Amino acid sequence: METSAEFSLKRGGERPTVTLTGDWTANNLGDAPTRLAQAIGADQALAVDIRKVRRLDTAGAYALIRAVGRDFDLKTVQARPESGRLLELVGAAVRVEREPPAAPRGFHEMTVRIGKGVMHVGYEWIDTLAFLGHLLVVVARAFVYLFTNPKRIRWAAIFSLAERAGLDAIPIVAVTSFFIGAVVGLLGANMLRQFGAEVFAVELIGVAVLREFNIIITAVLLAGRSASSFAAELGSMKMNQEIDAMQVMGVDPFEALVLPRFIALLATIPLLTFVATLSGLFGGMMVVWIALDLGPAFFLQRIVDDVGAVHFCVGMSKAPVMAAVIAGIGCRQGLEVGGDVESLGRRVTAAVVHAIFAIIMIDAAFALLFMKLNI
Repeated sequence: METSAEFSLKRGGERPTVTLTGDWTANNLGDAPTRLAQAIGADQALAVDIRKVRRLDTAGAYALIRAVGRDFDLKTVQARPESGRLLELVGAAVRVEREPPAAPRGFHEMTVRIGKGVMHVGYEWIDTLAFLGHLLVVVARAFVYLFTNPKRIRWAAIFSLAERAGLDAIPIVAVTSFFIGAVVGLLGANMLRQFGAEVFAVELIGVAVLREFNIIITAVLLAGRSASSFAAELGSMKMNQEIDAMQVMGVDPFEALVLPRFIALLATIPLLTFVATLSGLFGGMMVVWIALDLGPAFFLQRIVDDVGAVHFCVGMSKAPVMAAVIAGIGCRQGLEVGGDVESLGRRVTAAVVHAIFAIIMIDAAFALLFMKLNI
């Protein structure tokens, strides 16, 4: 029959004596080690008698050594031979100082960092493919629901996110595009004046704004504004275990959280790109009007005749791709947040950096594609 670990402290004689009784095993220790340490206090000269202990294991021996002190003398312990050997083994193990592994230096450190970086990129690529696959499944399911059961789609969340992530960004997109168009017009007018071709500043503004700067400025601003917001929102929910609770209740986080953000950004970025186009052309027109004395009617006529709608369609064709990339990166980084604030900060930063990098790469790919198609 097992008995709980107990002890008694007798302070008479030359030195205090602690007598242990019962079973000093992992299942029967209870709070005996804590009470023993409190009873001993600062006593250094101490005798220990464990001959009355019925059973002793490594947990009990370690608890006794911690309570008495790591520098206690085994010669002051009265014990049966088998118990004495166990105390000797555990005491020797406790006294061993673990040496920290030597940190790699020089070329070794560089190879270790490169290897970890390559492994990290590989894991990120696998996680990205898994995220993309899950997202495509949810999008296909939502497309089916659109015709079979529209009530399954979270329209309220989509419209709310479209207003917050898209429509609220119209002022900053318009102001930024206005100044970009003005800068392009000013640089074009100054450079073309050397060749007596100031009038072609209109075509330069039209092509630059309609084809590149409208979508680039819009996408970069949304990467800093919406991608970071998506990552922070989903990351906070992940930290508070709200996403885990949704999964326990049978709610798919992709359908409830990722899909509304994906659709909202996909629906609003063409509007923001159109606003950026108008604002950029207006900024360039103002510069041309003031610097070159070319009126708005002349500016708009040359845009229609010489630039045309092809460049506008090229710029607008990039908008859905940019929206999908920004929303996907923001949501994926948010779902990868761990349980601490540091992880949240790293993921929010990564969302913005990765989104801007992806925007530049996609725009370069589109440029090569349209160049091959001669568009």
